[in-house]
Amino acid sequence: MPGSDQEAPDGALPYVPARGGIPALRRAAADCRGCPLYENATQTVFGAGPARARLMLVGEQPGDQEDRAGEPFVGPAGRLLRSALGEAGLDEEQAYFTNAVKHFKFAPVTEGRKRRIHKPPNLRELTACRPWLAAELRRVDPELVVALGATAGKSLLGGSFKVTESRGALLALASGADLPLAAEDEDEGGGGRRLLATVHPSAVLRSKDRDEAFAGLVSDLRVASRFLD
Repeated sequence: MPGSDQEAPDGALPYVPARGGIPALRRAAADCRGCPLYENATQTVFGAGPARARLMLVGEQPGDQEDRAGEPFVGPAGRLLRSALGEAGLDEEQAYFTNAVKHFKFAPVTEGRKRRIHKPPNLRELTACRPWLAAELRRVDPELVVALGATAGKSLLGGSFKVTESRGALLALASGADLPLAAEDEDEGGGGRRLLATVHPSAVLRSKDRDEAFAGLVSDLRVASRFLD
């Protein structure tokens, strides 16, 4: 059956190089066929930013503009996110931006103006792409990972993750090679890598009260700013 696990039982794993930094990963990801999403997407959209950034921001998947440009977070949601980072006192030039899934999943609309409507990745697609995120996490080795929305959180922490239960809290993120990674509430003697969960900026754009939703995102990101300071 098309799109079944039998097509690519290891997902992206066979495509991930064992050696090399982010540039090597990006080159290899361009040829990834770990799930069927590559068939309709324009290109792989890999992460971008400093190779040893202290902050990594993980979203769901590239959107229409990201798919065309080949860069993450360059569309409306990305611009809003960068504005929120500035409001929170975080330097976007020092952050590494990526997504849990590296290809744009969409449904074409044939009536009226031709456009491509975002469709969320399913569990199989998320699992297939997870080796790329795990490799980025190992190479960049950030002090803090910000999970933007439920899909990013589930990719990092497993299917039981809920933004509403963890939003704005610093969690201890295990530094093992495999994902999902175990998380625990930060304790007084905690050290090492942390994870902060918040909403995806696209949720802010869809909100009925965008100003309030934006302020909430900025408030969460200020937790990240204080941690990194």
